[in-house]
Amino acid sequence: MNASSDPLSRIFLLSHMRAFTSLAGHILGSHPQINGYYEMHISYEDASALDKQLDVFLEGDVFKENSRYLFDKLLHNDYLLKPGQLGLANMKILISLLEPEHTIKSIVHLFAQKEIEDLYASPVEAANYYIARVQALADFSRTANQPYYYFDAELFQRAPEKLLPRLSDWLELDSPLSERYQILSQTGQARKGDSSKRMHSGVIDRTPVDYAHIAIPEDVLHTAREVCRECRRQIIGNAVDSACLD
Repeated sequence: MNASSDPLSRIFLLSHMRAFTSLAGHILGSHPQINGYYEMHISYEDASALDKQLDVFLEGDVFKENSRYLFDKLLHNDYLLKPGQLGLANMKILISLLEPEHTIKSIVHLFAQKEIEDLYASPVEAANYYIARVQALADFSRTANQPYYYFDAELFQRAPEKLLPRLSDWLELDSPLSERYQILSQTGQARKGDSSKRMHSGVIDRTPVDYAHIAIPEDVLHTAREVCRECRRQIIGNAVDSACLD
């Protein structure tokens, strides 16, 4: 298989930072029919982006024999997905949200560890990112005219036995997704996803992480909750199918 023939369909996961997307990518990317597992930082606005995606993947990996899909995840508003402009006969789109309090605290915790002071080490700025991203995903759900599957990101950690069979069906995989995953060539690398030790276990870690030491201003958290509630309602309403905690 080579880039010029490009027989692969695509899986795109649209979500936000700190929503178990590295775990999702590894579980998907460990399946024999799916190539790719990390964030490629590509904007998919026309068919040329698909060639770029192939080039990025082939820099460090090879296609699995008899595989079907190439995966990428988009977590930032800088990277767009315009399905109608890609010329793909078949693609699978997933949209996922994680509740705001845990997400914002997790973003702050991550960026506070960096040697150089980062914007997202501020709870207010982390919340601003989250709000803008969730709103953009809701906009996509209204305007893309493309079927997609929605799931609450918490399900990857809390109830994978509920989520994984449904994702396997939606993706039309020949065998079910597994809670166990491979440690891959770029697991834990900078700008490729979660760099924590948890990602190197090879199995879903259901242990919750407590960020009680991080405080979010109450008005900021209230706004984030309201935006998430309304945008999640819209995204679920526009989805072909969904898997939710409630």
